[in-house]
Amino acid sequence: MKVRGNHVILSLVSLVLGFILAFSYHLTKMENEKPKMTDKQYEQTLALRNQLIEQEKTNRELQKELNQKQEKVQKNEKELAKEAQVFSNLAEDTEKYRLFLGKVKVKGKGVKVTLSDGAYDPEEENVNNYLVHEHHIFKVINELYISGAAAIAINGQRLTSHSYILCNGPVITVDGVQNPAPFVITAIGDPDVLSSSLNLTGGVKDQLVNDNIVFKLEKEDNIVLNPILGG
Repeated sequence: MKVRGNHVILSLVSLVLGFILAFSYHLTKMENEKPKMTDKQYEQTLALRNQLIEQEKTNRELQKELNQKQEKVQKNEKELAKEAQVFSNLAEDTEKYRLFLGKVKVKGKGVKVTLSDGAYDPEEENVNNYLVHEHHIFKVINELYISGAAAIAINGQRLTSHSYILCNGPVITVDGVQNPAPFVITAIGDPDVLSSSLNLTGGVKDQLVNDNIVFKLEKEDNIVLNPILGG
């Protein structure tokens, strides 16, 4: 029985050893059957790999350069946006100055104030007590400007920061142009605000009425003021 057991073990060892030898032979055969790379193919593969490495390096450099240019473009865009805003503000300011100087035609909502001489009173010794004078017109104009009027005209004649008004009896001279009564003062602005400021109790309207001036106030939806001739 002992001799027979040794035979079994020996048989198993021989079987395993044979399997290992057969497997090793199979692997060796497969390795030998693989196509071998020639020197020329190896050089081509190496060259292609080197080209790929160089291309990747070039791509990284180009990407870096692109990022730098994009940052520069963004910076320029921000600067241009700031300049555009500055120019836009300057254009708006210029338009406002032209408006105040009477250089451009302007239209919009506003009010129309008509000042007329008071009714003739034979018992009144001084005729000037019922005539419209320049200080009456100044009161209306000043109140309109204070209340936000963008442009004002007297009998259609635009006023500017250099305008002057003189009184010569029943005639009012505006920038050298004589205007007889009634005097129509037109102003562009918020009609509600302008009319409210003139109608304040004890305000401009009450003061002019107390001076025997006929005061008429109307809101207008479409006032057109032409630019000053030669302006």
